Amino acid sequence: MKKMLVCVSFIAFQYAVAQSPVYTGIVPAPASLEVAEGVFVLSKTTPVFSDPAFTEAAELYVQSSSLAEPKTYRARSTASTTKGIYFLKQAGNNKEAYRLLVSPSVVQIIASGKSGAIHGMETLLQLQLLQPDRKTLPCLKIADTPAFAYRGLMLDVSRHFYSAGTVEKIIDMMALYKLNMLHLHLTDAAGWRIEIKQYPGLTHTAAWRTEQNWKDWWNGNRHYATEGAPGAYGGYYTQEEAKQLVKYAAERNINIIPEIEMPGHSEEVMAVFPQLACSGKPYTQGELCLGNDSTFIVFQNILLEIMNIFPSSYIHIGGDEAGKAAWKKCPKCQARIRAEHLADEHELQSYGIRRMEKFLSAHGRHLLGWDEILEGGLAPGATVMSWRGESGGIKAAKAGHDVIMSPGGYCYFDAYQANPITQPEAIGGFLPLSKVYSYNPVPGALNHSEAKHILGVQANVWAEYIPTSEHLEYMIFPRLLALAETGWTKNENKSWKSFEDRLQQQYLLLQRRNINYYRPVADLEIKAIADTDQHSSLVRIISEQYNPDIRYTTDGSTPATGSARYTAPFYVKDTATVKAALVLPQHDKTGPVASLTTSYHKAVGAKVVYNQPYSRSYPAQKEYTLVNGEKGSFSYGDGQWQGFDSGDMDVTIELKTLSEINNISVSFMQLTGPGVFMPGYVEFSWSADGKTFSKPVSVSNSVPSTISTLVIKPFAAAIGAKAKYIRVFARNDKKGFLFADEIMVF
Repeated sequence: MKKMLVCVSFIAFQYAVAQSPVYTGIVPAPASLEVAEGVFVLSKTTPVFSDPAFTEAAELYVQSSSLAEPKTYRARSTASTTKGIYFLKQAGNNKEAYRLLVSPSVVQIIASGKSGAIHGMETLLQLQLLQPDRKTLPCLKIADTPAFAYRGLMLDVSRHFYSAGTVEKIIDMMALYKLNMLHLHLTDAAGWRIEIKQYPGLTHTAAWRTEQNWKDWWNGNRHYATEGAPGAYGGYYTQEEAKQLVKYAAERNINIIPEIEMPGHSEEVMAVFPQLACSGKPYTQGELCLGNDSTFIVFQNILLEIMNIFPSSYIHIGGDEAGKAAWKKCPKCQARIRAEHLADEHELQSYGIRRMEKFLSAHGRHLLGWDEILEGGLAPGATVMSWRGESGGIKAAKAGHDVIMSPGGYCYFDAYQANPITQPEAIGGFLPLSKVYSYNPVPGALNHSEAKHILGVQANVWAEYIPTSEHLEYMIFPRLLALAETGWTKNENKSWKSFEDRLQQQYLLLQRRNINYYRPVADLEIKAIADTDQHSSLVRIISEQYNPDIRYTTDGSTPATGSARYTAPFYVKDTATVKAALVLPQHDKTGPVASLTTSYHKAVGAKVVYNQPYSRSYPAQKEYTLVNGEKGSFSYGDGQWQGFDSGDMDVTIELKTLSEINNISVSFMQLTGPGVFMPGYVEFSWSADGKTFSKPVSVSNSVPSTISTLVIKPFAAAIGAKAKYIRVFARNDKKGFLFADEIMVF
């Protein structure tokens, strides 16, 4: 009877396994994947075999998989009929490539190098975490290799310090998604985060500040505290802790690139060494004195210790956002310019970068810096990280320099993911998951030879507004999955629909790894794009939900479950108020209502004359921006908001015909953190002949400059007159940035 019970139980188990669903939603998408019939059933006694070359990968799998007993690894260089998991080495030049073969009897990870073996192991771990029953693996064949050699993530541990445990958790997730470069932003004005034994003051003082909240500290006196003081906030990694992080990352095929910032963002250094400031005093400037040889001696000594901790071939020295006002007044800096026959302060910065590049090169390392290091001429062995859009990367690649693409509009994970009103405070911008995924790291402006200098792509997480590890995870995930696929999968093989499908499976994995990820919201976004051929607006309704049931109206009424279902973009003529809402199936009612008044108006496609120029940094769509019939999003960097820096906005629109004008409106944005303010007032005037204009109608601003969160405000005026020319003037009384959206004329 006992034997019969065992037999029945076994048959029932096998039947359950056969009926259990299996999932193959791997991210990043493999180069090829074939699903076969059957499953491989794991147990705690499943043996793990490995070629001696892949011992570390096999042991890491044993440690990482909850289904393998410790020390089940056994040496074996070939597969056999014994059921188990095999790490096998084969000849080949591509060290990151791998094959994963799963059959009912054996699992094989085949690679030519350690990197490939680890990638295959991480794919195997993903498969386990994706299955509702983690003991069951689908049978399949995967052949895989990366599109780019550099696939990175930058963590800013200066603005807010994150423990080594937090960094290790991020490393685990990076490895799971085949990222291989962790860029640690270790130093900045907000704190020095790495022990330097020759200069203990850097961690005794510069690692601690007087305020935990970065914004309070930045808007206050920006002073530093001392270690042990009751009110001190900060922290740092000891050299032993940093070495352990390097070891932990290397075991997972991840290289840690340290960044030691210079010559800008160095206030914390000059708080300890005021003699390195042009003024000789602390708290007077952010840029190191490049006319002072002591600056280079101190930083070379620092880098010697850094290179002893971090074996990375790349050492990042920052080089961004260095103001040059102090250098212009500094006798030492001016003497350096004369002695080195430099043209100006831009070449002085280049001199400093070149000097550090020679030092690093002499020690077998490569200098990596933000794209400002191009200013004044680039050091011959330097690699450029392009963050201010793609122009720096394009310029560097055309000049024969290697480049890592990291443009803010696609790769800055400190930006909002949804309507800022619904989100924790962020630095600004708007970067939804779909936009991250849409990025192609190879600019179209490069030819085939130049494109070879694009090494890869990197996401950056600046931490001014990210004080906790939970918030850090929220900003990184799931956007990091989109970035990972951008770096690993060839652009021609990427598919947003496929990624979206696979992402639904990945949520289970993120939950099982206890990641505090951003959840897709029920809010909708309505976008209208002018179609000048149709003389209408093409309306799209965008949802973060998977296969959403969206209902909409075009008459301004509130949509209900019985309203028209949105299935594809549609046209709306003239002016209409489109409203949309998501049907919530669990409640059989609609969610939050989104609304947009379509903007196919009389000025669409009109000629625009700029009486004062727009910003060269934020041209958006240039002369077509303000009259293209498309409104901007929550980000001034989305290509629909046109910037005006320091000066006023002053434009004249020429309509195609003399028309009856009833209303004119234009929206502006305020986000005080990066210096974006509302205009003091906006004036509208109009003319029939372009020579004689009406008396301006002035609309005053009502948004206080003390509001630091994102505000978008329309300025509108009722006209009631015939006109062909319309002048819009906005006073930039704060002398910061103005950002203007569509000028709508009805």
